[in-house]
Amino acid sequence: MEESKAYVASQFLAKTSSGENINTYTLQGAGGVRMDVNNYGGKITRLFLPDRKGELKDCILGFNDVEGYEKVDAYLGSLIGRYGNRIAFGKFTLDGQTYELPLNNDPGGLQCCLHGGAKGWDAFAWKPIPFQEGDTVGVIFTFESPDGDQGFPGNVKVKVTYTLTPDNVWRIEYEAVTDKPTPINMTQHVYFNLHGEGEGTILDHDLTLFADKMTVVNKGLIPTGEIASVKGTPFDFTTPHKIGERIRVENEQLAFGKGYDHNFVLTEPSKDGAPVKAAELYEATSGRYLEVWTSEPGIQIYSGNYLGPHIVGKNGIPYQENSGVAMETQHYPDSPNRPEFPSTIVRPGETYRTVTEYRFGVK
Repeated sequence: MEESKAYVASQFLAKTSSGENINTYTLQGAGGVRMDVNNYGGKITRLFLPDRKGELKDCILGFNDVEGYEKVDAYLGSLIGRYGNRIAFGKFTLDGQTYELPLNNDPGGLQCCLHGGAKGWDAFAWKPIPFQEGDTVGVIFTFESPDGDQGFPGNVKVKVTYTLTPDNVWRIEYEAVTDKPTPINMTQHVYFNLHGEGEGTILDHDLTLFADKMTVVNKGLIPTGEIASVKGTPFDFTTPHKIGERIRVENEQLAFGKGYDHNFVLTEPSKDGAPVKAAELYEATSGRYLEVWTSEPGIQIYSGNYLGPHIVGKNGIPYQENSGVAMETQHYPDSPNRPEFPSTIVRPGETYRTVTEYRFGVK
C-alpha cells in the first residue's frame, strides 16, 4: 500500500445527554492506517486497516453516534478506569480502610465492580489536545477523577496519549498521579474483527499469546488466586490456534466465561517499563494481522461472548456472539484483594505509567 500524507482533522460529533461537547479526531497515519477517536471516554470508533491488496476496511466494533455508546454499555473502543476488570463484591481494604464500590456486574450470580463502576472513566468527556509532529499524529486526553469517584479514594489526574506512527503503530501511553493511595488499572477495550466491522465472527482468527499461565477464576470470573499453566488446555495459545477451535469444548473455565474472558499471565513480562510482545492476531483471508506489545504483566482475552443483536453497529448490522475480540492489557483482576498479585496501588508522589502498542500489518 502506498504511503499517505499524515494529518489530524477534527469535527464536532454531538453533545452527550448531560450537555458535554464531543469531537471526533481523524488520525491519518503516514503508513496508511487511519483511525477516528473521540473525547467521550477516549473511544476509538473507526480503524481502517489495509488488506494484502491495499483495500481499507474498518476493523473495530462501534457506533456512529454518542447516543449508541451511552445506551449500550459494552465498552466498545473505550478507555477503562479507574480500575479495569473486576473487583470482587465491590470491596477492597487499603491501609486498614475498607472501600465499597458500585456493583455493576454479576457473572455466575456473584456481584462485582466491573471496569471502574456504574460510571467509569469511559463515560465522561475528556479534554482533548490533538497534535502532529512530522509524520506522527495523535491526541492527548486528560481527565480529573475526584476523591470518592465511584467509591475510590483520592483525587486522580490522568493523561492518556494516543499516537499513530508512520509504521502503523497505535501507541497508548497512560499516566496518573493521586493525592491518596488508590488502585489504578487502566486499559483499552477496543474490539477487533480483522474481516471488517459487522462481517461475521472472529472465531477463525489465529491467536498467539506469549503467556504460558492464566489466573484461574470462579463462576463470578474472579481470580481464585491460583495461577495455572495453560499447557494441555483450551487456553494454550503459546502456538497459534483459531479462537473458535476449542471455545465450545467441555471445560469449567470456558463455561464460566461462556467462552474466553480470562487474564493471561505473560511468560516474560516487561522488567524496565519497555513494552514486550504479548499477543498476535491474524486473519488469513485478508492477510491482516496485529501484534500487541505492553509493559503490563497480563492481557485479558474476551471473545465477545455477550455481544448480540441488541447491539447494532455502524453499518446497521446487528452484531452476533463473537463479533469481535478484545485484547485488554492490564494488571490482574481483583488485585486490590490479592496481595500476592502484582500491586495496582499508586501512592502520592508516585506516577502510574504504562504503555501498550497495537502494531498493524499484512502477511
